[in-house]
Amino acid sequence: MIWWCCSGICRALALLALLFPLQERSCWGLNPSSGDLEKSPHSDPDPWDVLHRNRRSWVWNQFFVLEEYTGNEPLYVGKLHSDVDKGDGKVKYVLSGEGATSIFTIDENTGDIHATKRLDREAQAYYTLQAQAVDRLTNLPVEPKSEFVVKVQDINDNEPKFPDGPYLAGVPEMSPLGTMVVQVVATDADDPTYGNSARVVYSIEHGHPYFSVEPKTGVIRTALPNMDRETRDQYVLVIQAKDMVGQMGGLSGTTSVTVTLTDVNDNPPRFAHKNYQYTVLESLLVQSVVARIKAADADIGSNAEMDYRIMDGDGPGMFNITTDEDTQEGVIMLLKPLDFETKSSFSLRIEATNRNIDSNFLSLGPFSDTTSVKVTVEDVNEPPVFSIPLSKMVVSEDAKVGTSIGRVSAHDPDNSNSPIRYSIDRNTDLERFFNVDALSGVISTAKPLDREANSVHNLTIFAIESHDPTQIGKGITLITVLDINDNAPVFAIDYETLLCENAIPGQVIQTISAVDKDEPLSGHRFYFALAGPAAGNLNFTLRDNKDNTASILTKRGGFRRREQPVYRLPVLIVDSGSPALSSTNTLSVRVCDSVAYTATGLSTGALLAILGCIITLLVMVLLIVTMRRRRKEPLILEEERDIRENIVRYDDEGGGEEDTEAFDMVTLRNLNVIRDPNVRRDVTPDTPTFFHYPSASRPSYKSLPDNVVFREFIWERLKDADVDPSAPPYDSLQTYAFEGSGSVAESLSSLESLSTDSDQNYDYLSNWGPRFKKLADLYGNSDSTTVLS
Repeated sequence: MIWWCCSGICRALALLALLFPLQERSCWGLNPSSGDLEKSPHSDPDPWDVLHRNRRSWVWNQFFVLEEYTGNEPLYVGKLHSDVDKGDGKVKYVLSGEGATSIFTIDENTGDIHATKRLDREAQAYYTLQAQAVDRLTNLPVEPKSEFVVKVQDINDNEPKFPDGPYLAGVPEMSPLGTMVVQVVATDADDPTYGNSARVVYSIEHGHPYFSVEPKTGVIRTALPNMDRETRDQYVLVIQAKDMVGQMGGLSGTTSVTVTLTDVNDNPPRFAHKNYQYTVLESLLVQSVVARIKAADADIGSNAEMDYRIMDGDGPGMFNITTDEDTQEGVIMLLKPLDFETKSSFSLRIEATNRNIDSNFLSLGPFSDTTSVKVTVEDVNEPPVFSIPLSKMVVSEDAKVGTSIGRVSAHDPDNSNSPIRYSIDRNTDLERFFNVDALSGVISTAKPLDREANSVHNLTIFAIESHDPTQIGKGITLITVLDINDNAPVFAIDYETLLCENAIPGQVIQTISAVDKDEPLSGHRFYFALAGPAAGNLNFTLRDNKDNTASILTKRGGFRRREQPVYRLPVLIVDSGSPALSSTNTLSVRVCDSVAYTATGLSTGALLAILGCIITLLVMVLLIVTMRRRRKEPLILEEERDIRENIVRYDDEGGGEEDTEAFDMVTLRNLNVIRDPNVRRDVTPDTPTFFHYPSASRPSYKSLPDNVVFREFIWERLKDADVDPSAPPYDSLQTYAFEGSGSVAESLSSLESLSTDSDQNYDYLSNWGPRFKKLADLYGNSDSTTVLS
């Protein structure tokens, strides 16, 4: 059995061992798991065990070590010892678990345990270790592994701290004594179960005599009653927390608490003056601000809000007062126009009252105040005023020039009562139909009126003070022109009447109506009739429909367009005015082909529209066809292409010299042919050359020097391009390969074969036709002179 001894306690155990000697070969221990007494496996049976009660040995399975040890030597923790250890060095002690070898070491011979590092209980409060006694030679355990705990014993090494500090708190002003403000809480990291290291008490270091703190709870309360925010609104307290129950040697920590006194409505509004005087111009507009007054209130926020009202005063309904919510000022507004000549001053009595009154402070009231306001009206020179701002007059359309229509009147509202002169704003009477008498204000006509052109005239009349022309008043006069019957009725529209050749007698061919520019009060009533000699014609008749319309009917049938294509009917239209007016209007009736008209069944306008659409479609089709043809038309005609401009690509093998399907045979045309369509193709053009030949005959290419051959060929091509009317209108670069003489390797071209001693005879080319004429000229006539080198 392993047993433990903790430092000084071991001496006490030794003394107990002397007083209560144990059996020589046995030891009793405490099983950490069960707590029961158990016998050592090495003990022998003894009658003592039967005759006497077993005594419990002192066994320790928990060590204590102080934290923050500052000594230079390792700190002795305790001692382990096994019953099987006889002191002969055969037993070795082994330590394992938390901190083994790194923090705690054990003497393998004696079992002494030491701490090699400083321990911090706040970092780790205890360590669980396992101890075992093993045979030094075989390393086999001689005792079962036992577990014990090293507990770090606390010392007062941590001061109290305020985790939530610094604090902000508020308390209403005028609060009674002992009102709770806030509670502060300090924590101490030391062991609260051991000693007084973590027992904290609170005190106030700064903040007397206004506040106090409860030592045990940390609750801060007011220490003075009726603290006034308007005097001082903020206090900064310093609270101390000290451990060791505040005893000497304890550690302490502090925090700040900012206490703000919140406002209550304990101050009534007060006007700075009992009388206020303001001056305004009588021209001040309605709803304008007359004045602003304010009652002072030492409170803030909603406690300083107030309402204003006019208690009494002269000129009821002239003014109103409201509260400006931003500035809490009383705003006096004008409700009615001012008139210095009627009343030059007003006296008002105004009251300001707190809007939110606290019943707890009614004794400090009343929470209202009154003041007097005098408003003086200052006279201004006002423009003339019309007695009737909007005048309405009527005049007949046939009124003569100079006819009086009505009269306008204005006066000077000032005490001076200056004379008034009248005039018309010509911007409202551009054609000058009216005049106004400058002195009397009588309006008369200046031109004949036409109701149909303008039925209502809106005139602006100026009233000007004679002594001060800058003072101008304006009035409106509406003149309505009364209608007279001065316009004859006419056709409502220009009618296009069509008559079919197959029309029958009594058929309605047109319905007509009329319009009249006049507007009689009872409405229009028109009468229709055929005028003059047309009334008894044998072709048409007119029927009045009694609804301001009339119908034109045929009297007969058998109308023929070839005989008479157009008939003209004079129609007389009479109105119902007084006096009645009439006009004669001509109705044209056109005879149309019955077949075409019946087939279409459409009016002339519809037929014209359809015809226009058809023409538009035809034009579009022609344009499209023309554009497609232009796209397909090549810049150079197919038969005009030269061999150097014709690239034929194919993937099959040709049939040899007699295969004329794989390429364009045009490329073998005679090079001497001129391509001017108006010139013969087999005649050489008159092209300037460096060699002059008789005009009768020109040598073939094979008889010319090689440089002359190509030079002549190029000149022919230039001439061909110059005289060809179908040539492109742009410059082109054409290259012609030429193999000159003087090469060391000689020429490999078949074109040089004529200058060799070959016996080949090409005279048969002349019999192949015009397509091979050029080849015949180049290679034929072998008896001719050798080509010049």
